Amino acid sequence: MLDADGFEAFEATGDVFNHELAARFKRYVLSAGNTIDPAEAYRAFRGRDPDVKALLRGRGLV
Repeated sequence: MLDADGFEAFEATGDVFNHELAARFKRYVLSAGNTIDPAEAYRAFRGRDPDVKALLRGRGLV
């Protein structure tokens, strides 16, 4: 679910290689590792909780 929702963040910018968003992802998710709760790290990156609908959209279910 996190990968689908995170990828939608990149798609929403119109550039899946968006450097600014990639830097946010690196800073808040990858660099944090397991030093903070993964849910908190994801919220810091995305600004909200992950949306299960992103996964459903990716699989063509909605």
